[in-house]
Amino acid sequence: MDILSYNREAWNRQSLAGSEWCDPVSSDTIANARKSEWDVRLTPNKSVPKSWFGDLEGRSVLCLASGGGQQAPILAAAGAKVTSFDNSDEQLAKDCLVAKRDSLRIDAVRGDMADLSAFEDESFDIVFHPVSNVFCENIIPVWKECFRVLKGKGRLLSGFMNPAFFLFDHEDAEKTGVLQVRYSLPFSDIEDLSEDKLAKIVDEGLAYEFGHTLQDQIGGQTRAGFLIADFYEDDWNDEATPLNRFAPIYISTLARKFQ
Repeated sequence: MDILSYNREAWNRQSLAGSEWCDPVSSDTIANARKSEWDVRLTPNKSVPKSWFGDLEGRSVLCLASGGGQQAPILAAAGAKVTSFDNSDEQLAKDCLVAKRDSLRIDAVRGDMADLSAFEDESFDIVFHPVSNVFCENIIPVWKECFRVLKGKGRLLSGFMNPAFFLFDHEDAEKTGVLQVRYSLPFSDIEDLSEDKLAKIVDEGLAYEFGHTLQDQIGGQTRAGFLIADFYEDDWNDEATPLNRFAPIYISTLARKFQ
């Protein structure tokens, strides 16, 4: 199965339908960013500390798998030289829409987050990578490629899902109100779900998801050569999953390249 192509089309459909991950920011938000009044998120609710970015003015930023007309335009308006790299044509189109509307410079490139061969070594000062590797089957190449394209002393800002989320059958929990451990880690929609659940994903036009271990999420970064400089956790909402009442659903990390 060509997961990359399937997920591209799934995200194209979701982007056209619209959602909180696919709705471009307003011109007012861009105007505020130009006045240094801005925030962006790696995860649903918490803003990224501005100290994680350092001085953005003139910095080259790769917004990795974060299309949708949100983070990339804000960072461009805040003074960064932004490249948006995403698997979805429609998500990239929304970055371009905001750029054209508000006279921003954003270079949009379509591709696989695990293959950044479109870029030379040490091309960027910052990689901004919000929650999206949940749609990537193997994330180790993602961290290796991020390390390669970052300049010395570069920064990787990443958000990802707490692996504990994938232990549970959230669809059944919505019906029963009871969380039950059903799956093991690492998790794969394709390998672990029943035929009926897989058919429902396809029928609803959803992307395939993968639950990665902390060994691959955090250890994958350190083995690629990064040092973890900071992290925080974030919640989601109780409507998305009852697990939200008991544990943080998301993790964000600041990693540094010191060579």
